[in-house]
Amino acid sequence: MKYLKLLLILLVVLGLAVIFSPPKSSSTEQKGEKMSKKLTQEEDRVMMQKGTEAPFSGKYYKHSEKGVYTCKNCGAPLYESSAKFESGTGWPSFDEYIKGSVKTQPDGSRTEIVCAKCGAHLGHVFEGEGFTGKNTRHCVNSVCLNFMPKAKTERAFFASGCFWGTEYYLKKQNGVISTTVGYTGGNVENPTYKQVCTGKTGHAESVEVVYDPNKVTYEQLVKLFFETHDFTQLDRQGPDIGKQYRSAIFYLDENQKKTADAVIDILRKKGDDVKTELTAAGEFWPAEDYHQDYYDKTQKQPYCHIYRKIFDVNDINAPQEKKQTE
Repeated sequence: MKYLKLLLILLVVLGLAVIFSPPKSSSTEQKGEKMSKKLTQEEDRVMMQKGTEAPFSGKYYKHSEKGVYTCKNCGAPLYESSAKFESGTGWPSFDEYIKGSVKTQPDGSRTEIVCAKCGAHLGHVFEGEGFTGKNTRHCVNSVCLNFMPKAKTERAFFASGCFWGTEYYLKKQNGVISTTVGYTGGNVENPTYKQVCTGKTGHAESVEVVYDPNKVTYEQLVKLFFETHDFTQLDRQGPDIGKQYRSAIFYLDENQKKTADAVIDILRKKGDDVKTELTAAGEFWPAEDYHQDYYDKTQKQPYCHIYRKIFDVNDINAPQEKKQTE
């Protein structure tokens, strides 16, 4: 009888432990997938566990402001507001995406859309519905998106050796909204890292920078670019050798070209042998996910990039910059 009472007490204690034990972590956390600490439970459910928000409930369903829609998880630009249209389906609809920003993959009978940079689930794409002339509808969950007014964002492209180190310093600059490492300047569509490493595709390991021009100027970014690598090296950076590791600025318009030219002229007047290429920007292909935010993930330091002060307040017309620290 004594042992029976002890057994009953033990069963009661175990039952209470089960009832009051903390909930299990989500499947995303158990698998160790990349989830931003900033995501809410609902955002995690949709973006990381491939859920769907209720129709007509999202904040961007009826949204019509001009600007850019970005990934809620990693900040990468995804859709221009000019591509958004009213479909009456209950979710934000787009008939075009920013090149290289999203990827599609089979999802049963449907086609899933994921962020090309971080792999987060965004929604699904449908063809042949006839809503617009492009006959395509990207059906995206509002909860997966952030929005930036058009006037507050601009883009820049830089290459200075291994794109891990280039990104490391540029993303630290105040006013930089997001960075994406990838490949540009070559002749192969959507190349892989393995292909680029052969040096035969013509691409450079590069970084796309999306920034707020009210907080940082293009000139300041160009100066930081030069202050964080050895631009006197031809087709290499430290131990990395090959055309894919060249120093290059890919300009988007004549204003960017003139600014970069002016900075290069200052360096040459200082006696520097500048090997940096200045080329019109072409197609930019985001690199594989494991390359994105590499030093944030690994907590390591760049092995062939280091900051050193080159410019002073009298060089060109930029306001005094804050010293970049590692």
